Amino acid sequence: MHPAFSVIFLTTLIGAGQGLFLALYGGELGARLGWLPAVGSEFYAAGSAIVCVLMVLGLVASIFHLGRPERGWRAASRWRTSWLSREIIVLPAFVAGVIVYGAAHWTVGSPLEFPVSTLTVGAVTSLLSLALFLCTGMIYACLKFLQEWATPLTVANYFLLGCASGFTLATAYAAGAASPLAPYFGAAALLLTAAGLVTRVASLVRNARLKPRSSLQSAIGIKHPRIVQKAQGMMGGAFNTREFFHGRSRALLRSVKWTFLVLLFPVPAIMLAAGLALESPALFAGAFIVQYMGLLAERWFFFAQANHPQNLYYQAVA
Repeated sequence: MHPAFSVIFLTTLIGAGQGLFLALYGGELGARLGWLPAVGSEFYAAGSAIVCVLMVLGLVASIFHLGRPERGWRAASRWRTSWLSREIIVLPAFVAGVIVYGAAHWTVGSPLEFPVSTLTVGAVTSLLSLALFLCTGMIYACLKFLQEWATPLTVANYFLLGCASGFTLATAYAAGAASPLAPYFGAAALLLTAAGLVTRVASLVRNARLKPRSSLQSAIGIKHPRIVQKAQGMMGGAFNTREFFHGRSRALLRSVKWTFLVLLFPVPAIMLAAGLALESPALFAGAFIVQYMGLLAERWFFFAQANHPQNLYYQAVA
């Protein structure tokens, strides 16, 4: 498939935003239960603002993927059968929940204080975050003809990698704000990064063993043992040649794969561990930047690795 950078930025930005919110709410819930140190409401309010910024940036990036942006709202009309429609509905609901959660913390102790508990708002918004992870992952996992995506590992990777980047960002944010939650967020980020490594490597191993279900014989309905493609079927490029094949060499794909495996997992993990040992906000910030760069490479590889069956016709050029 052709990796669209608008979708790459959309999925990585909103994933980090969702993970950051889960970290914030986890921190508040842990503090209320007495498991974690308590921090001021302004910490959660400012963190919610960062989540909103990430979500808005992701939405702005997604606009560039639409041929007719003014008709984008129509994509929500198929919510009964389309995971994309469900994502379009859940995403603004999640953003609205984050806004209410942040506003409720911002007005604590003032005459404008919200009558609803921040724990209640946060619980509902956390469920929306999990639903959004599910919808985003299932957009690709439900496509059975793309074998590389049609696996529960796709949903697991979207969730774990989004949470890993979000918790790494939460660690950097907490350290910059001199919050006592930074070590706890950092430890959780390390665990999520390790879990993401396990599931992502598992998907790579699985995809390497896949065997194509289609062939030139099945594609054209002829059972002759020797069929050779002599021409692409058209004089120039078309939608099929642009959108369903990346046009890059296998050597480039291998280099991107090893790039994201290094930048997404071991390097930020080492920086997180060093930051925890040295109590360095700069190392935490660097860990998020490196991990996000690796996440961009991972998402590019995720799309490029998927082999659409129509490429039997249009991939080769005479």
